[in-house]
Amino acid sequence: MNILIIGGGGREHAIAKKLSQSPRVNKLWCAPGNGGISKIAECVNIKATDIGGVLEFCHINRPDLVVVAPDDPLVMGMVDKLNDAGIPAFGPTASAAAIEGSKEFAKDFMRKFNIPTAEYAVFGDFDAAKAYILEKGAPIVIKADGLALGKGVTVAMSINDALDALRRAMCDKVFGKSGERVVIEEYMTGPEVSLLCFTDGETVVPMPSAQDHKRVYDGDRGPNTGGMGAFSPSRYLTPELKEICMRDIVLPTVRNMAACGRAFRGVLYFGLMLTESGPRVVEYNARFGDPETQAVLPLLKTDLAEIMLAIVGGRLKDIQVEWEDMASCCVVLASGGYPGKYEAGYPISGTEDAESLGAVVFHAGTRLEEDGLVTAGGRVLGVTATAATLDEAIKNSYAAADCISFKDLYKRSDIGVK
Repeated sequence: MNILIIGGGGREHAIAKKLSQSPRVNKLWCAPGNGGISKIAECVNIKATDIGGVLEFCHINRPDLVVVAPDDPLVMGMVDKLNDAGIPAFGPTASAAAIEGSKEFAKDFMRKFNIPTAEYAVFGDFDAAKAYILEKGAPIVIKADGLALGKGVTVAMSINDALDALRRAMCDKVFGKSGERVVIEEYMTGPEVSLLCFTDGETVVPMPSAQDHKRVYDGDRGPNTGGMGAFSPSRYLTPELKEICMRDIVLPTVRNMAACGRAFRGVLYFGLMLTESGPRVVEYNARFGDPETQAVLPLLKTDLAEIMLAIVGGRLKDIQVEWEDMASCCVVLASGGYPGKYEAGYPISGTEDAESLGAVVFHAGTRLEEDGLVTAGGRVLGVTATAATLDEAIKNSYAAADCISFKDLYKRSDIGVK
C-alpha cells in the first residue's frame, strides 16, 4: 500500500519511520516533510494546511491511506474533506478534533460528563477576565482558547504575570484569533503525565505513558515550548493509577464523544495531572503528541500500518497491540533563541555518529541542501535511545546527542529527571 503523511516535524518523522518498517507499505509520501524524512519518503512541496493541494495530490496519486498528523489540518477538517472525496484518512474529523481545537469546548465537555479537571471560567472580554484574576489571585493558569503551537498556556505564579499573559493573548493578539477567548483555570499541582491512546471511537488501546518537558530551560524554567524532550514510561503512572485514568477519564471521554455525535477515531492524547485528589485532565490533544511520539513509537512492536487501517475500518478490537518492555528517552536539540527569535540555515554534523551508538535521530526542523543538512526550525532534531531501564535510556540518548553539532545548538540537560 501507498501512504501519504501530512506534516513535516519530528512527530511525522517518527510516524514515517515506523510505517516504513511495515511489510505492507510500498511507498511513502510526506507533505511537506523535512531533511530526515526525505531519506525514507518522497517529500511533496505542499503545506500541511493546504487542504486543496492535498486533495489534488490524492486525486492524481491515489494513496491508499492519508495520515493527518498535525493539529491545524485536523481542526480545519482535512479528514472530512478526504473522506468526502472517498480517500481513506487516519485522524479525527473536525467535530471530534474540537476537543483540542477549542479549550472552551473541552472544558464544557468535561464539566457536562463529570470528567475530573481543574475549575475554570471562559472569557471573551478583557476587563471581565482581569476582574476574575484579581478575585481569584495567583497562582493561576491562563490558556488561549484555540491552537497556539503548544505555547498558548501560561502558568502564572503572580497576579502581574497573569495579567501580562492576558494582555498578550487578548490585547496584543500574539496568538491571533486563538487568543480572542481565554480559559482561566485553577492552579493544580502534582506530576504531569501524557497518556496517548489509539481509538476507533469504541475500542481504546492505551500506549505506554510518557512525560514531556515544555519549558525551555533546565528545572522547568522559562517560557513554554512545543517540547524540549520526553521519556517513556512515566515513573509516576503506576498500573493502578493507569486503571483509574482509563475508568474515570479515558473511557468516559471516548464514549461520550461518540454519544455527542463526535466519534473520535485516531490518536487521542490525555495530558493528566496526578493531584493529591486523583488524576485530572490538563488538556486533550487530537493527535500524536510531539515530542512524546518520538519516545513512545520506537517501543511499538505491532505493525503501525495495521493499527491505522484497523482504526479507519472500525475494527481496532481485532488487533493485538504489543509494546517492547523497555524505556526510551528523546532529547530535543533546538536553535538558540527558541521559542523566541532564532537564526536558521546552519550546517548540521554528527547525526550518523549519533545513530552509530544505537540512537534514532528524528528530524524536526531540518532541510536537505546540496552540501548536506542545515537547520530550518526552532526544534531541529530529537535524539531517541531505548534501553532496558529509563536511566540507561537517558544516558544513551545524551551520549548520542553529544555527537551532534550546529551553530547555536541548545538542549536541556535534565530530560528524564523529573
